[in-house]
Amino acid sequence: MKTKTNKDERILALAEPIAADLGLHIVRVRVMAGKRQTVQIMAERIKDGLMSVENCADLSRELSAIMEVEDPISDPYMLEVSSPGLDRPLTDLAAFEFYEGYMARIELDRLVEGRKRFRGTLAGVEDGHVDINLDGESDSTASIPFDWIAEAKLLITDELIKKGQEAKEAAQKDSESADSNSTAEKED
Repeated sequence: MKTKTNKDERILALAEPIAADLGLHIVRVRVMAGKRQTVQIMAERIKDGLMSVENCADLSRELSAIMEVEDPISDPYMLEVSSPGLDRPLTDLAAFEFYEGYMARIELDRLVEGRKRFRGTLAGVEDGHVDINLDGESDSTASIPFDWIAEAKLLITDELIKKGQEAKEAAQKDSESADSNSTAEKED
């Protein structure tokens, strides 16, 4: 689900090693049509799941250089590098595991028991299946094969906002600690 088309996959193959070198993880790649195509790349830092403006700029600069050489898109396009945001797409099993306990919406590529959309609290991952406690259906957990999922994303809740704020504060403390350590080393 990181990609949908062959074009997305070619760009992902170019982007992943560059992102890894920058300490980033690619969440999703989409080439969107329009008057001018947009190549949308969502990424986050491996260490804390955040993405700063500087991280976006660094990844954009590196990707622009390689895409100019490799030319995966022959028509003019605009490169857009961003954070996945709070209501992030869930594109791999690790993301479903990491966000267990949070609300999500899942859309399937087929009908299952007369429906394609599921909403509820993520309840874990087991044997390639994503478990979700269905919203409004007491004692009802759906176990969905990951391969059947077409789209999935977190839903913004107070708990998710709190988790995002805590991650941001922790990253800021780490950054301040690293800055004070490097200042102390310079003084020695």
